[in-house]
Amino acid sequence: MGNKSMMKLDEKRKGKFDDLVKCCMQAGAINLDLYEEYDVKRGLRDANGKGVLTGLTEISDVVGYRNKDGRKVPCDGRLYFHGYDVMELVESVGNRRYAFEETTYLLLFGELPTEEQLQSFIEILVGLQELSGEFVRDVIMKAPSANIMNALQKSVLTLYSYDENPDDISVPNVLRQSLQLIGKLPMIAVYAYHSYRHFTFDDNFFIRTPDKKLSIAENILQMIRQDGEFTELEAKVLDVALVLHAEHGGGNNSTFTNHVVTSSGTDTYSTVSAAIASLKGPRHGGANLKVLQMFDDIKENCPDWEDENQVEAYLEKILNREAFDRSGLIYGMGHAVYTDSDPREVILKKYAGKLSEAKGLEKEFHLYELVEQISGRLIMEKHRRFKPVCANVDFYSGFVYTMLGIPRELFTPIFAVSRISGWSAHRLEELVNRGKIIRPAYKYVGTHEEFKEREER
Repeated sequence: MGNKSMMKLDEKRKGKFDDLVKCCMQAGAINLDLYEEYDVKRGLRDANGKGVLTGLTEISDVVGYRNKDGRKVPCDGRLYFHGYDVMELVESVGNRRYAFEETTYLLLFGELPTEEQLQSFIEILVGLQELSGEFVRDVIMKAPSANIMNALQKSVLTLYSYDENPDDISVPNVLRQSLQLIGKLPMIAVYAYHSYRHFTFDDNFFIRTPDKKLSIAENILQMIRQDGEFTELEAKVLDVALVLHAEHGGGNNSTFTNHVVTSSGTDTYSTVSAAIASLKGPRHGGANLKVLQMFDDIKENCPDWEDENQVEAYLEKILNREAFDRSGLIYGMGHAVYTDSDPREVILKKYAGKLSEAKGLEKEFHLYELVEQISGRLIMEKHRRFKPVCANVDFYSGFVYTMLGIPRELFTPIFAVSRISGWSAHRLEELVNRGKIIRPAYKYVGTHEEFKEREER
């Protein structure tokens, strides 16, 4: 019996299972009018889509509005890490190679490192990034998963068994565990991908260990590629992409998951695994892949990419649920907080342009620009919105990863490799401040029946 056949129902039980599905659907259906009647904030958002305030943080701030004459008006977005504007952070990096490591230090310790502090920090990370051959063989290579995010979860959870003090949630121990995960996650992601390709498609299997002299971004590129080669521009673009994805406030789904699970007092490996599970979802970390799939569809159905009328007509079909996945969504457009612009998208778009020139893909880059320009206007018109609709960071990230030769299976895992820095900072903040266990309320809207009456039916 194959491994996958043990997960299937035989024909004899299939009909009975279908009956259970119908019962489950009926039992789980709630009258949607009750959400309004009881003023329930679905998705922890108010009627305007703004997140309900559930906590305090000093780690990052997401700004999409400014105050003008006592009222909030849309503005160009700003993202701050411990008070530092991310756009200025990226611009100040220049030719330095360790932007992501510098940002990780900032998120964890509240200040940008000096040169001496950065070198010491990098030395510690390098010392914690090693994976034993036994771990690679027994954990990563066995039962490879088509979705690398599941492989990340499995590996992170198994690291618990390799830790001499896994349940100690004191700040020193959690900091050690966090730095260990920041160092190891890139290797786990890349090795899991190579294992999956080898055992599923019989691709050549190669394991390249990280070079201690390279940055995290550089090591990701050299470990993914068979020849281990990359250009300075490629490494720079990936380094910047890691910075932009490292943190985005305490309210995003995976970081809030991290807060919730941390508040229960559980271990670091369980907490990070839960955050990875959240990020895997297509509504969260998987959005850039949907953007890329949407552009594949646009290119297939719009032979002349430079014909604005042709592209606009097809985008209208997508909005009208007549094309692509018929969801009515133009992926990569719109954000819960940002209005006029998403600063991460602004920065990534700039680097996408530079990379497209180097790769000879200017025509494709111009298609992205055209779709971005048309979509914002179409969405506002169709949905009669007064708040501007801007492209978000997912709009260009898949295109950038593709130009870097990063396979699609690694898009969301690379996001996790970056976001582990923000998750670690928030977990430590939750522990330092000794918050209460997070326990929101749910209103019961079912009925009460006597057990005896049910028994008699």
